[in-house]
Amino acid sequence: MRNIFFLVVLASAILLMNGCTAGPNPVANTPALDGSVAGFWLGLWHGLICPITFLISLFTDKVHIYEVHNSGGLYNFGFVLGSGMLFGGGGSASS
Repeated sequence: MRNIFFLVVLASAILLMNGCTAGPNPVANTPALDGSVAGFWLGLWHGLICPITFLISLFTDKVHIYEVHNSGGLYNFGFVLGSGMLFGGGGSASS
């Protein structure tokens, strides 16, 4: 009985997480209205200012955390690297 309950909870958690996964970005590698596509350096900057941007985005619809008109993998890498640098990276957890 306990194993069946565990399997039901596990299957429900997997289905819930599957529904929350990110989908493809249809405007990746397409320029914004000003003709620009965000790359690594802009991703790094957006990652660094992510907490401030998040707070502002709670109160306005004109500010977003993530630039959808980006270069793909390089922007994502810069964003994650900037976010990690902001919170001390993996080195702070080891101490």
